Amino acid sequence: MSGSNDDSGDGLERINPPHLAPPTGFSHAVRVTAPGTLVFLAGQTALDGAGRIVGNGIVEQFERALGNLLEAAAAAGAAPADLAKLTVFAVDVADYRRHAKELGRVWKRLVGSDFPAMAVIGAGRLWDEAALVEIEGIAVVR
Repeated sequence: MSGSNDDSGDGLERINPPHLAPPTGFSHAVRVTAPGTLVFLAGQTALDGAGRIVGNGIVEQFERALGNLLEAAAAAGAAPADLAKLTVFAVDVADYRRHAKELGRVWKRLVGSDFPAMAVIGAGRLWDEAALVEIEGIAVVR
C-alpha cells in the first residue's frame, strides 16, 4: 500500500497517500486496525444545556459544537483520539475557510493532532436556525 501512514499504536491508522493533495486538518482515510466498538455521534451544534445556541461567529460556535460532540463521545467511552470520521456542516463555507487557522487552533486545543477522515459540507440552513455549524462523527472505542 502506498501512502503516508500514522499508526501510533492506538488502533486507528491514518492514511494519506502521497499522490493526493497534502491534508490540512484531516486525514484522507482512517483504517481501524484493532477490534473496537463503533460509536455514532449525532450532529452537535453550539447548543447550551438550556437548548439555546451560544457563541458569536463561526469560531465560537465551532468550539461549542466540537465540545458538545466530545462530551457525547466521552459519555459513550470515546476519547478525542478515537474519532475516525467527522462531517462538518457549515451555513457559510467561505466564512469557515476564512477562519480555518482559528478553527485549527480550537481543534488542537480540544482534540490534539490526531485528525479523522473529515468533510466540510455547505448547508443552506441547520435544524437550529441560529446555528452556523453542526458536527457529526464516528468514533472507535478500543
